[in-house]
This record gives sequence, C-alpha cells and structure tokens, in this order.
Amino acid sequence: MAHIGAHVVLNEPVYIHETAFIYGKVTIGKDVSIWPYVVMRAEMHEIVIGARTNIQDFVMVHVGGVTPTIVGADCSITHHVTLHGCRIGDNCLIGINATIMDGAVIGDNCIVAGHSIVRENSVFPDNSIIAGVPAKLVATRDNAAANKANAEFYYQNGLRYARGVDRV
Repeated sequence: MAHIGAHVVLNEPVYIHETAFIYGKVTIGKDVSIWPYVVMRAEMHEIVIGARTNIQDFVMVHVGGVTPTIVGADCSITHHVTLHGCRIGDNCLIGINATIMDGAVIGDNCIVAGHSIVRENSVFPDNSIIAGVPAKLVATRDNAAANKANAEFYYQNGLRYARGVDRV
C-alpha cells in the first residue's frame, strides 16, 4: 500500500503505484505518474512535480539543506535517479541512475545522460545535453519534442496501469 503523507497535494495524478512512499510538503501535478518504489521526502522546503511528468521505478527525490526540489512539466525522471534539492526545467529527460545535487539547475529541453553526476550549484542552460562524472555540457540541441514524446508514452502507460492493463 502506498504511503501518501498528510501534507501531500495530489492534483489528479494519472497513476501512483502502491509501493510509492511520499512524505512532507510534496505537490504532484495533473497527469503525473509515480512508478514502483519511488520515495519522495520533503521534511523542510518542498518538492513540486510538474504536469505529465513521470517518476520511474526506484527514484529518490529529496530536498536539499537549503533548496527545494522542483521538476517541470513533461519530464521523464528515469529508473534509479536521485534528485536532491535541485531544479529541473520543462521537457527534460534525466537518464537512468543519474544524480542531480543541491542547488543544481537544469534548463528546459535538456537530457542528462545515464550515470551522470551533476554537482552542487551547477547550472546548465536550455537545450543542453549533459554527461559525465562530474557532469559537463557535451552538446546543445533542442530535445523538447523527443522528451515530450517520452513523457507522453509514460502518461499513456499510466492510464493503462490505472485500468489494470500492464501490457501495451
């Protein structure tokens, strides 16, 4: 059974898996999907998840010591990602097992490659492709359409799962 704390605001998410744990001041936007074993904790500051964003399996979202965690609309936060006190723009894809640390800002339409580590207070502009340990800007390209298409797939998947259909 999912744990959704007393301070969590749900604005018509499309799907929240029964193993999700969401604590503290967390706002979940319209048509968001939350997948298995997601943990979100906001003991201080807040977590905001924008509309149509998907938070995939085993993601950890926490606030920083002095920063909230804000995720824009139409984002895909993929498996095993850690978001810690950072800001993610709209239409972003954060790759498998990436970590984004306190005070980091990822602009709109960005991709953070899998296994990247974005250090504290790093700032990346819109349309960045970010990769490495530590993460660096490796290319610039408008990724909005592809990233939105991925988010749309997860929205549709969430609709199916909410109906009990786990196959496309």
